[in-house]
Amino acid sequence: MPTPLKRISLKHLIINNQRQIGIQFYPDKVIQSLLKTLDGVKWGNKYGSAYLPNTCENLNSIYATFKGIATIDGRYFYINKPLHNPVKEQNQFNYIGPRNAHTKNYRTCPNEFLQKLELKKYSKNTARTYIGMFEGFINHFLDKSLNELGETEIRSYLSYQVKLGRSDSMLNQIINSIKFYYEIVLGMPNRFYDIERPIKREKLPEVLSKEEIMCVLKHTRNLKHRCLLSTIYSGGLRIGEVINLKIKDVDSSRMMLRIEGAKGGKDRYSLLSKTLLDDLRDYYKMYKPEVYLFEGPNGNTYSSTSIRKILKKSCLKAGIRKNVKPHSLRHSFATHLLKQGTDLRSIQTLMGHNSLTTTEIYTHVANTAMSTIKNPLDSY
Repeated sequence: MPTPLKRISLKHLIINNQRQIGIQFYPDKVIQSLLKTLDGVKWGNKYGSAYLPNTCENLNSIYATFKGIATIDGRYFYINKPLHNPVKEQNQFNYIGPRNAHTKNYRTCPNEFLQKLELKKYSKNTARTYIGMFEGFINHFLDKSLNELGETEIRSYLSYQVKLGRSDSMLNQIINSIKFYYEIVLGMPNRFYDIERPIKREKLPEVLSKEEIMCVLKHTRNLKHRCLLSTIYSGGLRIGEVINLKIKDVDSSRMMLRIEGAKGGKDRYSLLSKTLLDDLRDYYKMYKPEVYLFEGPNGNTYSSTSIRKILKKSCLKAGIRKNVKPHSLRHSFATHLLKQGTDLRSIQTLMGHNSLTTTEIYTHVANTAMSTIKNPLDSY
């Protein structure tokens, strides 16, 4: 039986602003001996691989040296090879992002960036964020090519964003988009693992009491608008989930809502209120939606901006001055479930949280145990 070939992988590396061919392999004396015969080869502890300048001559030399000795995995190296005919190639994310093509010298995301988003099946919302953030970064340094951008430029750009007062969430999104390009698109793991992220702040979510929720719904006169807000609250839905909810997702026999392709591409079920179901039946007879439960003009999905405006208007009418957003209704749903004795694991399932730690934040909001504690000032 023939001896199986050894295996090495080629990766793109940029060291001291120079393109390099990374050579990764499992410890092997034969491969190590052959590597030493390559002209200009070096070892990079940071990347856990050998490397040498990225030239056609060196690439040919690698194949010639390991021919018959090791198989060469180049799937991460030949990432710029078009998947289709470039002339006919289209991508569902080509239209997403600021796309300020009318701006002089504006640089858009590389096509391989869009391809990788599509192949990894990122949601449109995530893709829009990554594209917008990355384009903001590369257009901040128009005098440099992408290959010249490194940790110095990233830190400088993040410092600039901090001075602009960007939120911690936005700073993290910027870092994620940059890491996506270098680590996922170019196949260079941990390329910028030393970049500091903002300290995670434990902020409590804004919630409404049950009385405030009822007051908001009471002041939402339009039946469709009231059904929209009621669905978000009674199912603990994200705004994108209620927008994409279809008529078929309302399971009245089980009193459940089916949420398909939620955050992280997961499906789940949540609760359907009997009160809401009665309103939805009246709404259906009046508006006659065809595909989506709440349709916008021409049968398209409803606008998230419109939902925010509806909620803001209803809160003003109800005299509620809190900074209420659609997500506040979702937070209120979880908090009210916890107050009425629902266990955390069940709430986690209904909310679609990956980790129970995320759900546990509502224990700080509910204050169920604290409500029984007598304030020392009141004991005099």
